[in-house]
Amino acid sequence: MTEDAGVKPLTQRRIAVDSRRVTPGDVFVCLRGARADGHDFVAEAVRRGAAAVVSERPLVLPTGVESIVVENAHTTLSSLAAAYFDQPSRALRCIGITGTNGKTTTTYLVQAVLEEAGVPCAAIGTLGAHLADRSWALENTTPLALELQELLAEVRAAGARAVVMEVSSHALALHRADDVEFDVAAFTNLTQDHLDFHGTLEAYAAAKRVLFTELLARSARQSERVKAPGSAVLNADDATARDWLADAWPVARTLRYAIGDESDADVRAEHVEVNAEQTRFVLRHAAAAAPVALRLPGRFNVANALCAAGCGIALGLDLATIARSLERVRDVPGRMMSVRLPERGAGARTLPAVIVDYAHTPDGIANVLEAVRPGARGRVIVVFGAGGDRDRGKRPLMGAAAARRADVLYVTSDNPRSEDPRRILDEVLEGVTLAQTHGASCEVHVEPDRAAAIGAAVAAAAPADVVVIAGKGHEEYQIVGAERRPFSDAAVARAALEERLQ
Repeated sequence: MTEDAGVKPLTQRRIAVDSRRVTPGDVFVCLRGARADGHDFVAEAVRRGAAAVVSERPLVLPTGVESIVVENAHTTLSSLAAAYFDQPSRALRCIGITGTNGKTTTTYLVQAVLEEAGVPCAAIGTLGAHLADRSWALENTTPLALELQELLAEVRAAGARAVVMEVSSHALALHRADDVEFDVAAFTNLTQDHLDFHGTLEAYAAAKRVLFTELLARSARQSERVKAPGSAVLNADDATARDWLADAWPVARTLRYAIGDESDADVRAEHVEVNAEQTRFVLRHAAAAAPVALRLPGRFNVANALCAAGCGIALGLDLATIARSLERVRDVPGRMMSVRLPERGAGARTLPAVIVDYAHTPDGIANVLEAVRPGARGRVIVVFGAGGDRDRGKRPLMGAAAARRADVLYVTSDNPRSEDPRRILDEVLEGVTLAQTHGASCEVHVEPDRAAAIGAAVAAAAPADVVVIAGKGHEEYQIVGAERRPFSDAAVARAALEERLQ
């Protein structure tokens, strides 16, 4: 049976990718993953009642069980799921955000922009999914295609008219968002990360580019599409985006954004003034301009705000509405998040500033430390590590980035997963040592126990110091081996601050 002829009749049947969740009559799709291969679980799926199996190789199945062999089960799953849930993205304004850093904050800002304009908007990403007072927990930044299409159907039914979602490079490489019809695709930046998965920075960039050259372009070509052609929003300050634009860029409507009074970008931040509490700038597009007092600190958040503004402009919103919405966002969970004890009154004024951030790349570490430096009356102290079973090449780069920008380093565990925590720390310290040989002057402490490292950093900080706890942000767990242990950087930091007041 041909792939097309075999797949089309399956679109009205329930789909399963986990053999343990198969119910009678389901279509079981065999996915190859990093740790398991769905082809190895076909027998269990059939025992549980699978009526059809989609696989990437021929299988011997019992009489009565359909076998459909496809070239790529991930792409087939995406099309099956979209059809089963009645193409939910066609009823929504869909905005996809990709890039190494800034996706979560930009997603929050885009949601705020649309809601300010009266458009109920769902957000999907690292922090889960949320729409008004409803929320959904997610395992991945961008869910598997089956979960994603079901989620889009749920937010559509719950009243959403738009959805903004983080689109990770893993999701693009694994075709999770292939059948989301995007109205806008936006790119924040590209720096080193995920090379354990992609292999090279070039392959990583190519995966990101797919959102524009394939998914956005494909959405514009859909025969049943009732939306206008899609728009791309690109960071003109990023070298990768500039390379894309110089190389037969296929998206007709592209908005470039950049920081700087002299920039010729379509969306600009001019007259930028950064301080510890907020960042002021003039948002400009064409002949329109609007002042913005952004409550998210740091120059990198100006870029995130510009990306969100570009998305709003691409959707036809006016600059005044966009500026007003940007000013209303006070914080994003786990992103430059202050840990305070306001209930302790005057005593809290004797405590150092403590900031929790998700920064887990060299560029992310650099951005956060540069953002806090102007407001630090004393030292900048950073607690950080690197995740296990992830891109090892970025570990010394993270160490070097921290050593060049902080006064005191507490190098500790992040999520070590299956790796030896000490080996991870040693690789981070290689970069610290290299930076020190080239002039970086910083005090270094090594403490594998993350809670102890946070406690020591907070205890050692003077009231004028700033303590940055980087790497885990919003996460409420730490992965050690195969165990997911309850752990919150913010909670541990808060306890350490309380202890200082005892």
